[in-house]
Amino acid sequence: MVAQAGARGGGVLRRRILEGAMVYLDHAATTAVRPEAVADMTEEFGLLGNASSLHGAGRRSRRTVEEAREEIAAALGCTPNEVVFTGGGTEADNLALKGLYWARNQADPARNRVLVSAVEHHAVLDPVRWLADHQGAVCEELPVDSAGRVSPGDLRAAVERDPGDVAVISVMWANNEIGTLQPVSELAAVAREYGIPFHTDAVQAVGVEPVDFAASGVSALTLSGHKLGGPVGAGALLLARGTDPVPVLHGGGQERDVRSGTLMTPLLRGFATAVRLAVAERPGHAAELAALRDDLVAAVRERVPDAVLNGDPLRRLPGNAHLSFPGCEGDALLMLLDAHGIECSTGSACSSGVSQASHVLLAMGADAETARSSLRFSLGRGSTRADVEALAAAIGPAVERARAARRKRRAA
Repeated sequence: MVAQAGARGGGVLRRRILEGAMVYLDHAATTAVRPEAVADMTEEFGLLGNASSLHGAGRRSRRTVEEAREEIAAALGCTPNEVVFTGGGTEADNLALKGLYWARNQADPARNRVLVSAVEHHAVLDPVRWLADHQGAVCEELPVDSAGRVSPGDLRAAVERDPGDVAVISVMWANNEIGTLQPVSELAAVAREYGIPFHTDAVQAVGVEPVDFAASGVSALTLSGHKLGGPVGAGALLLARGTDPVPVLHGGGQERDVRSGTLMTPLLRGFATAVRLAVAERPGHAAELAALRDDLVAAVRERVPDAVLNGDPLRRLPGNAHLSFPGCEGDALLMLLDAHGIECSTGSACSSGVSQASHVLLAMGADAETARSSLRFSLGRGSTRADVEALAAAIGPAVERARAARRKRRAA
């Protein structure tokens, strides 16, 4: 019954989109849970059992968890014992950065430098800055080019200043704001030369880019359920053999003694189903998204000729279109579009209600005004040409209103 209700809810959402009541262009923030994952979780919620219990119900729950682990491993090119379940991407990033720093620093106190790209998600940047503020770490942010990409040469130069003091390196697979893909395998190869663990946040990449853990050569990889059609509250950190972070959470040691906490069997089953389907359908889905994204960019530029596409124009996520609109404030433009039923996101972070310039665009060399004038339109499963047409119809008038309001404020 709940599964049917979930399916009906998804149908209502789809109908609202098709009828023009809502155009959802923020799939990079979160996307709809797949019906198959809803069905699996619904069935599992009706069953009893703690995966750590030894009786029959516990063993059944444990079997479900291990089958989920096997599914994710098969989809992402790793072994099941390399999959550590977490409560989501942020927890996985914290475990990777803090845990690997502590492990390496405890083994050799000289290892106190952490290298991260300047365009990382705050789930990576903030833990590293916390380590710097409270644990004596030295946080070094690697520069990026105008497309937001880290050069393997720059990473090598940073490491070679003192290879013995680098505890861990982290560079995301794909940028959540601008969509640029990083040369992860090349960067990981540099780290391997010096025996340094390399972590990548692949939250935005899994399901739309080919992600093979073993082939990439990385030591640790983060993924999250709700970005690819699974539930919020389920994620994983893939850890290569011999990569052993110090736990951030202590308790029952349920996940390889690396992560403690009762395993949420229903969510993990739905998570695994979403990963399996997203990876299996990736080639066709990514091609459709890329074509739709190109149409979106062309439509916006036709209505707003001075709009600027940010990030790498070619090596980018297929569903990401991140544009700056000169003379606008991104949050004002967002609200104008929202009033027309078009939902997207700004390229800037918002802290305590204060709009801030995007740290990603600033790292790429943009000025503060440009870094506050951007919007991210992100496509996903269910996105249609009608969504693009709705945005095309609304973007020109919205930009004009945003620019007029800004001029009026400045003249006052």
